[in-house]
Amino acid sequence: MNARAERFLNHAILALFAVIAVFPMIGIVAQAIQLPHADFSAFGTAWREGHFAAYLRNSVIVTAVTVVVAAVFSIMAGYALGTMRFRGSAALFLLFLAGLTIPTEAIVVPLYFDLRSAGLDNSYAGLILPQVAMSVAFGTFWMRAYFRSVPRSLLEAARIDGASSWTTLWRVLVPIGRPAILTMLLLTTMWTWNEFLLPLVIINSDEGLRTAPLGLSFFQGSHKTDYSLLMAGALIIAAPVVIVYVFLQRQFIAGMLSGAVKE
Repeated sequence: MNARAERFLNHAILALFAVIAVFPMIGIVAQAIQLPHADFSAFGTAWREGHFAAYLRNSVIVTAVTVVVAAVFSIMAGYALGTMRFRGSAALFLLFLAGLTIPTEAIVVPLYFDLRSAGLDNSYAGLILPQVAMSVAFGTFWMRAYFRSVPRSLLEAARIDGASSWTTLWRVLVPIGRPAILTMLLLTTMWTWNEFLLPLVIINSDEGLRTAPLGLSFFQGSHKTDYSLLMAGALIIAAPVVIVYVFLQRQFIAGMLSGAVKE
C-alpha cells in the first residue's frame, strides 16, 4: 500500500469514528429542538423547571475551587517528586498512585460518615475536599512525569543563576509547561464537573447545593416521558464543559502529544 492510499484509509477510518461519536449528539439536539419544527421553547422550560441556574452555579463553584487548589498542590508535589531526591520519595509517589487505583464506590460510604461527623455533609467543603484529594492524586502523577522530562541542564542553569527551587518552579518550569498544565486542568475540570456519586451521597438534604449532574438526575425523575425537556436539560448541563474544551482543545492536544506522561 502506497503512502497516498494509506493516508486515505486513515482519514476514512477517522471519519467513520467521528460520525459514530457525533451521531448521538445530533440525535439529542434534534430531540431538544423538536425537529423539523425547530422549537427552542424546551430550553426555557427546562431552565425554569429544572432550577439549572442554581445547579450550574454550584457546579461552577465546586469545579473552580477544586481545579485551582488541586492544580497548585499537584504542581508543587509533582515538582518535588520529579526533580528532587529525598528519603521516602518513592514510597510517597506510590501513595499518590494508590489514590488512582481506589474507586470512589469503595470509599464513599466511610467518607460520608467521616464528613458527617465533622459537620461537612451538605456543604461546599464536603463536596470540594474529597474531589481535591482525588484530583491531586492524578495531577501529581501527571506533573511528576512532566518535570522528569525537563532537561537537567535547564535546572542546573537556573541554579547557577541563583534561582531558588521556588523561583525555578514558578518562573522557569511552569511557563514552559503550559500545555501539560492546561491538559491537567481540562481533564480535572471535566471529571469534577461530571462527578455524580459524591454529590448524590454528600448532598442528601440541602437541595440548594445540588450540582448540575445531580440536578439533572432529579429533573429526569420528574419528566420521564418528556424527551424534549430531558434532552434540553442534558445540553444545558453539558454546554459549559464543551465550551471549555473548544477553547482549550489545541493546548489539550499539544499536552497529550508532548510526552507529558512519558517516564
